[in-house]
Amino acid sequence: MHLPPLNRVAFVGNYVPRRCGLATFTRDVRTAVATHLPAAECPVIAMDDGDGPLDYPAEVRFTCSDADPDSYRRAAELLALANVDVVSLQHEYGIFGGPAGERVLDLVRELRMPVHTTLHTVLARPTPEQRRVMDELLHLSARVAVMTNHGRELLRSVHGVADDRIDVIPHGIPDTAFIDPEFHKRRLGFPGANVLLTFGLLSPGKGIEHVIHAMPAIVARHPAAVYVIAGATHPRLLRDEGERYRESLVALASKLGVTDRVVFCDRYLELDELVTHIGAADVYVTPYLGEDQVTSGTLAYAFGCGTAVVSTPYRHAVDLLADGRGEIVPFRDPAAIARAVCDLLGDDVRRQALRTQGWLLGREMIWPRVAARYAESLARTRLAALVRRRRSDAPVPPVPRRRPPEPLLKHLARLTDSTGVMQHAVGDLPLRAEGYCTDDNARALTVMVHLDDLGLESPWSDRAATTFASFLAHAFDFGTGRFRNFMSYDRRWLDDSGSDDCLGRGIVALGTCVGRSRRESLRRFAMERFAPAIQAALCTTSPRCWALAIIGLREYLRRLRGDRAATAASRELTARLLALHHANAGPGWPWPEDIVAYENGRLCQALIAGGCSFLPEARAAGLEMLDWLWSVQLSESGRFSPVGCRGFLQRGGDAATFDQQPIEAQAMVAACVEAFRTTGDELWRGRGWLAFEWFHGHNVLGAVVADPRTGGCHDGLLEDRVSENQGAESTLAYLAAVIDVRLLAAELPREQRVRTGARA
Repeated sequence: MHLPPLNRVAFVGNYVPRRCGLATFTRDVRTAVATHLPAAECPVIAMDDGDGPLDYPAEVRFTCSDADPDSYRRAAELLALANVDVVSLQHEYGIFGGPAGERVLDLVRELRMPVHTTLHTVLARPTPEQRRVMDELLHLSARVAVMTNHGRELLRSVHGVADDRIDVIPHGIPDTAFIDPEFHKRRLGFPGANVLLTFGLLSPGKGIEHVIHAMPAIVARHPAAVYVIAGATHPRLLRDEGERYRESLVALASKLGVTDRVVFCDRYLELDELVTHIGAADVYVTPYLGEDQVTSGTLAYAFGCGTAVVSTPYRHAVDLLADGRGEIVPFRDPAAIARAVCDLLGDDVRRQALRTQGWLLGREMIWPRVAARYAESLARTRLAALVRRRRSDAPVPPVPRRRPPEPLLKHLARLTDSTGVMQHAVGDLPLRAEGYCTDDNARALTVMVHLDDLGLESPWSDRAATTFASFLAHAFDFGTGRFRNFMSYDRRWLDDSGSDDCLGRGIVALGTCVGRSRRESLRRFAMERFAPAIQAALCTTSPRCWALAIIGLREYLRRLRGDRAATAASRELTARLLALHHANAGPGWPWPEDIVAYENGRLCQALIAGGCSFLPEARAAGLEMLDWLWSVQLSESGRFSPVGCRGFLQRGGDAATFDQQPIEAQAMVAACVEAFRTTGDELWRGRGWLAFEWFHGHNVLGAVVADPRTGGCHDGLLEDRVSENQGAESTLAYLAAVIDVRLLAAELPREQRVRTGARA
């Protein structure tokens, strides 16, 4: 199965320097995934507890706080504006505000991208509030991950989650060497001791007092035993009760006479310190008091780093220590703890076997391998959302035969200044840093002249045509017959000679000015440059340049039919395209190249247009190519689905589905108009309408790509949504398609075809 790429993955949860296990986990999984996907951006939305400002690292882009409920909504807006592909949500009831952490729903309800939720707690007997929140969160999540098989069983039995939406991914651990504990004991000052360890933030639910109760019996059998309790008091407990719990443990050790055998390491351990403490332990003791603990990062670290474990039977421990991989003792039973610890300390062979088994199994839990599984699960999350959003398996609604939308120029006006039309936009805002290009100004001039020819001009479009023509005039080099292409915002040319495609688009604009403009000044400007540009096109080897030049020549000859040089050039270029078709076409591949790449309809349109005047064989080849191109760009349910720019269509391969570009839809509309005008066949009228409606949501996502209110158009159809940006190429492709499709509306009653005038 092909999984979609991940360019931006956002992580939501507690985050360091907040001191809790979930913050550490979110940091570690984010770091591991970012390392596994080096090209991906991985921003973080951190849950802030409101206890004071924290010095978050640079990857934390936003914080949400219980004190600011609206921050959850704003976080969702930020993620949407950042074009995030998928959100990785770390869920624990206590980290989000509201009853049972219900404010997480304020965030998830607003997200426009799919959500992957890692559940750090799954309850067998949730309260009504907890069930309500969890059920909605699971409904809104495209995919969920748990760390144990028991967690998966609870999701299925308690919440009814389908098994194919659940991934079991173990808690990640650092990749540590397997060495004798004595090495680390000497570093910590415990040479020759039998070290027991419990680490993590202190709170009453950890059951540490029961291990202290067991210490007299343990010390009686193993006098060198020492119990190390590593970790600071939980911040919320410290805020509410101070060090009362820790002090009670100290008092208990004193009362039992084991003060010198119980060592408190009263601080939050960084990773290198933590690894040292785990490495020094002969036995790790995890005496939690409740069975509902489905995830324990401390248990995963100790087990996977190769320490023998004694644990109470909470969910994660039962799952991880099954089949004799550790010792399970009853809850709140110091005597059982003492027996299990003493048995392990007295049996070097058994203890070493458990260490070895845990370390070997832990190689599947190290962060690089866990990151690979998370990356796959996140990609499946995005794929699941794509499958749900795509409507390619739904019946095709009838294509509307309506009056085409008016070619509104509001967004084009946003992109245009006194120099020309700017290439790119962020959303609908011009991106000045990217400057201008001749490609887009040529397209824009072509559109303006067509509007003038149709009687849809306005004062703004007339002024804009002057601006665009002036840009082309400045770009043109009479010495070479070519156009420079890229100009910076400060009006410096960034190249000496543009591409062959740029030359072809300039020729279309020049030919359209000559053939259709009602302004003599534009016709004169174009005439002066047209012949040198055609000579330059004849010197190229680019099929798309040839095709665009043929289309420009056809426009030119509308007014100046009989121009022998232009006629000869059109015949020559059409013959070249036809010869290329003959040389490359084969069974099942009637195409002049070994790849169906971009603006593909233009090749068909040019052969049809050139063949009508000079070579009937070219016309037939163009129609054959267009019919085949249509067939490979049609979804299973009959929607127009142009070949995507992420891989195109290689000969003998499969067509890339995404990203679908507006210029492909416009090129197909133009080619179908050419075929309909040439043949009068209603088949091409219908296909042209279908391709045009791609802009309005008649596509495999059912997503609206163009905005008929402004004339703006998004830059492409991605796997799960439209691009947020509305650049010049896409906007002009839509406006050109609006103009082209007006010819397909010719069968409508005359009163529906009244020219209403374009508005800027």
